[in-house]
Amino acid sequence: MDIIIRDKHMNEVDIKTALNQMLTDHKNEFSKAPFPSYQQRIGHLHALKALMLENQDELISAMSDDFGNRSADDSKLGDILTTVSGINYCIKQLKKWMKPEKRHVGLLFQPASARVEYQPLGIVGIMVPWNYPIFLALGPLTTALAAGNRAMIKMSEFTPKTSALIAQLIPQYLNNRVSIIEGDASVAAIFSGLAFDHLFFTGSTNVGKMVMKAAAENLVPVTLELGGKSPAIIDDNISLHTAVERLIMGKTLNSGQTCVAPDYILCPKGKADKLSDIMETTFKTMFPTIKDNADYTSVVNDHQHARLLGLIDDARSKGATIKSLSSDTRCEKSRQLPLTLLLNVNDDMTVMQQEIFGPLLPIVEYQSIEEAITYVNERERPLALYICSFDTQFQNKLLKETHSGGVCINDAAMHVGVEDLPFGGVGSSGMGNYHGIEGFKTFSHAKAIFSRGRMSMAKQLFPPYGTFMHKLIYKFFIR
Repeated sequence: MDIIIRDKHMNEVDIKTALNQMLTDHKNEFSKAPFPSYQQRIGHLHALKALMLENQDELISAMSDDFGNRSADDSKLGDILTTVSGINYCIKQLKKWMKPEKRHVGLLFQPASARVEYQPLGIVGIMVPWNYPIFLALGPLTTALAAGNRAMIKMSEFTPKTSALIAQLIPQYLNNRVSIIEGDASVAAIFSGLAFDHLFFTGSTNVGKMVMKAAAENLVPVTLELGGKSPAIIDDNISLHTAVERLIMGKTLNSGQTCVAPDYILCPKGKADKLSDIMETTFKTMFPTIKDNADYTSVVNDHQHARLLGLIDDARSKGATIKSLSSDTRCEKSRQLPLTLLLNVNDDMTVMQQEIFGPLLPIVEYQSIEEAITYVNERERPLALYICSFDTQFQNKLLKETHSGGVCINDAAMHVGVEDLPFGGVGSSGMGNYHGIEGFKTFSHAKAIFSRGRMSMAKQLFPPYGTFMHKLIYKFFIR
């Protein structure tokens, strides 16, 4: 069942046939054991954890090869630690999650009982982007397995060594419960149209629309983890040194190639220059050099590198002030692009219209908190919003008057790693949640069960209508 689409000579019909057969095989196997026991699920989670721990060095090396240079610590923090922590949390909580939930039954329906049981959906399709190829493959898989499902995972073609390693390791640890699919965008398009029981996609908003359209053909429910322009809003009353310390790690991790990286900063009027100076000093302390610095992750490929340089050139041509925070400016050979600030930006610049997904950071000044809120609300709802303020009134106003998938107060991006917080977007930044119990519920069907025993009063409601009992019920319950 662990078919891997590698053969470039396979045509579209062959690929579609192979994937449909794989899905059929999974469905047949699932039908033999549609409700895996607690012990079976725990076994799958322990096997996944063993895969991570026993192959940590190989996984880190593969990701670095795919990026050109991927900081080992970026991989440990962004892929290894987050995945293992999520597995550990599921192991700890699974028994509680699997217990049926008692629900209230009103007087009208007595005597009876009600409960909800969480039933595995079946076969989950998972589509993985390139930026965190382990965490964004095995993170969703963790809660899918905890919920009792089987899975097919389409890895990214832009991280071929990582994908090949995962394809090699998964059968060793999880037998045929999970299948790995490699291949380009044409394979992904076919994959998104399969009749899964749930489809989970992480990637861009534009591709997410195509995935949802393809899934709709088979009425497949989808979870879309997208992106957008996540703002960081700095209060006029907080130290700029503190604000930079709280934000910069979220932007430099993986060189900003993170869906929840701060996309732009809203800074109090007149403070942009001071903010940029502090950010430069802090960045140079973290990365004294950029070129060939193993701690600084490369942009993943030439296409993405050229795209980011194009955003800089476009902004400069339209009046932006560009400030690279390192003297090692472009490092073309290693694609190590230093954090670059863009000041005096406007909405005509492409960098202010698209998710950046790299180490570029525009700074926009605002006059009042109302102006900052209006600026955020006039744009698509972001995946994350970051508030730098110790003023609870400032915090609460932003929390109440803006929409975003998630929020960090006095930090950035770290909410993704908190296992018990749901993670997901809103509006154009996505739909649905995973992580923790929300992930378990995403990949389960909440089956409502209403149960009567030997005694039942239901016949009192039988026609003919207009009896004393009907009138009594309407009198007491319709009010």
